[in-house]
Amino acid sequence: MKTPNRLGDIEITDPQAMRALAHPVRLAILDHLRRHGPATATQLAPDVGATPSVTSWHLRHLAGFGLVRDSEPGPDRRQRRWEAAARGFRFEAPLDPADEEGQAAARVLSQQMFRRYADLPSRWADEVGPALDPTWLRLAGLANTRVVVSAGELAAIEDGIERVLAPYVTRDPAERPADGRGVLLMRYVLPEGSEGQVGEAGSEEQAGQAGESGESGQAGESGQAGRSGVSRRSGESGQAGQSGQAGQTRKAP
Repeated sequence: MKTPNRLGDIEITDPQAMRALAHPVRLAILDHLRRHGPATATQLAPDVGATPSVTSWHLRHLAGFGLVRDSEPGPDRRQRRWEAAARGFRFEAPLDPADEEGQAAARVLSQQMFRRYADLPSRWADEVGPALDPTWLRLAGLANTRVVVSAGELAAIEDGIERVLAPYVTRDPAERPADGRGVLLMRYVLPEGSEGQVGEAGSEEQAGQAGESGESGQAGESGQAGRSGVSRRSGESGQAGQSGQAGQTRKAP
């Protein structure tokens, strides 16, 4: 595992690590630890939908791939506390088409991540948006923009977005504004198929970057739930109920 990127994410290249992470409980564990900080298996269990013993097993499995690690002991030193090893993680499908194991592992993890976060925007719209004050609500929105670009240009767009985000993601918590709140920026980058489809009936013109919804938590430590195809980054994401973005809708011709 390495973190050479500007957002400080762990980069996963091992197909076994991708498959290990492609599990709803393990993704939930990482979400909780990034969002709320160190916790024991007992503290995590209610939130991740598993018993403390099963949660402990999943934690040890994640630790084996360097995704979580031991944290400083809490008041009860007999209980093992865990923390996320990085702000987020990212992975990419290998470019070599002969690497069938890597391609399959990246696809499985990608599918699991899409499923986990699929209903987050709608839950935000039902549970959070109506209670937001106008200052925040007017900044919320769903961006649905279709562009025609080369693979290199799309990579440059992604790099530019990360360059803008990096100072906010990596700044010291003490430097965050007093009136700041967590905002989850969800980017689904969906290249079209050969016939212009993106996998949804009636959605031929809905490829590209879509979705910015919010999340209460630590400002600046939110992340992308997506890169093109099966190349992904997961930062601080998680539950509905959080501040953010819904209200504006854009669609390119």
